[in-house]
Amino acid sequence: MSTTPPGYLGAEGRVATGPSDTLVDAGYRLEIDDAPLLHRGLGIADLAHVAELHELGIVSLVDAVALTRELLELLDMPAADFPYDPVYGDAYNSRERVLADRLGAAAGWLPTGRTRREAGRIAFRLALRSALLDLHDAVADLGVALVEQAVQHADTLWNDTTYLQPAQPSSFGHYLGAFAEQATRDLARIDVAHRWADRSPAGTGGVAGTTIPLDRDRLARRLGFAAPGAHSRDAMWSVDGLTDALVAATQAVLTADRLAEDLEIFASPQFGYVTLAGGSSRASVLLPQKRNPYALAVIRGGAGTLIGRTTGVMATQRTPSARTDNWLYAYGDVLRSVALATRLVALAADVVATLEIDREALATSAGMDFSGAADLTERLVLDLGLDYRSAYRIVGRAVVRALADDRARLRTDDLTGAADDLDVALDGDIAGTVAVLADVRALVAGRDAVGGSAPARVAEHCAAVRRSIAAARAWAGDARATARRAEADVVATARAFVAVTTDQDAVEP
Repeated sequence: MSTTPPGYLGAEGRVATGPSDTLVDAGYRLEIDDAPLLHRGLGIADLAHVAELHELGIVSLVDAVALTRELLELLDMPAADFPYDPVYGDAYNSRERVLADRLGAAAGWLPTGRTRREAGRIAFRLALRSALLDLHDAVADLGVALVEQAVQHADTLWNDTTYLQPAQPSSFGHYLGAFAEQATRDLARIDVAHRWADRSPAGTGGVAGTTIPLDRDRLARRLGFAAPGAHSRDAMWSVDGLTDALVAATQAVLTADRLAEDLEIFASPQFGYVTLAGGSSRASVLLPQKRNPYALAVIRGGAGTLIGRTTGVMATQRTPSARTDNWLYAYGDVLRSVALATRLVALAADVVATLEIDREALATSAGMDFSGAADLTERLVLDLGLDYRSAYRIVGRAVVRALADDRARLRTDDLTGAADDLDVALDGDIAGTVAVLADVRALVAGRDAVGGSAPARVAEHCAAVRRSIAAARAWAGDARATARRAEADVVATARAFVAVTTDQDAVEP
């Protein structure tokens, strides 16, 4: 069974049989489903192309005005109202059919010097640029939320963990600052992905370029791209930029996910370190006492979804070059994935900004479970001149002695007894060295190297992150303004072109 669109012509003007219903449902419909994502970009691409053809003298004034007028009408039409029909293939084909019905032969100028794929690539890159900047904004917001909480809790003591086991006394602000630092790298990855999207495919022809003398630099400027793609085949068919965009989006969510994984544990009554705001939670339907950290589940599930989508797009890249395989699913998958990542990161920023942190519960944990053992080991090195391995063995044996007596604190005799067991001589103020463990705040403050847990270092790091985010925001603001200005100029120039010509026609005798 096949569907033959009315007037659908094959090679040499022969009536074609048309695509089968199954091909339409399995293939063409995929592309039409993406039409709303590309609708405006296709209109901008078409307007810029007609303007270029007219300036080159290839398209007459009459046909250029007619095309421009119709393209402006289509641009103003919501995507939902446009008669996109999967039987004609992708969105460009439906637009071409509508223009042909309205304009007749004049519509035939639009494909001059370019393929339908080129128009789609332009529209996709325009949409991807915007989507990546939205994601950039969300990541910057998350970074700021983390920094604000980190500054407030630069001196909030707690037991930091590795493998979820007590590791060292630290500050909760130092812990949060680690995620803020990751956010700055997420911003950098988005920047790199945006650079690929900000290269123009306009004027590249199908593969090797076109003999139509299109000015690729002028087209790039007109569309607001930073530059034309350096190589025609690469600009049209390369797909590595899709991976860059998806990896940047997925990694940004993974930063939020790793924090969400921790917070779900820390919010449990067994820990009680933090409480999610009511807006980030969801009541249990069955259990009246239970409030679930629902926002964290959304973030965690979304991270897994994005990993799957990213892997899927990468898998489709394993095809010979210049094929449709790796683009057929890409438009929608990439743009929707970046949009999903934006929502998830924005949710994480809201969770962090409204998070209630229990200073007392955190402080109670600080120094417990012998988490000052590494500090004591270092004191044996610095105060008594022991090599680190010997000091490590002594402290480890001392902890075993304390645990055997069911004690949570080390005593001087634990250390001396352990040294005797290992036949290591301890010369010096052993009691004073062990007493260092009693002042947990001093231990945390003593880690005063760059990036350390000392409150002043936490504040210093937060200030650096703020500067980095501010610079990233400035770049994103400029990029967004450039893109919007170019798009507005394309539309304004087209409207002026039609208006002036119409006025001239009105006064002609």
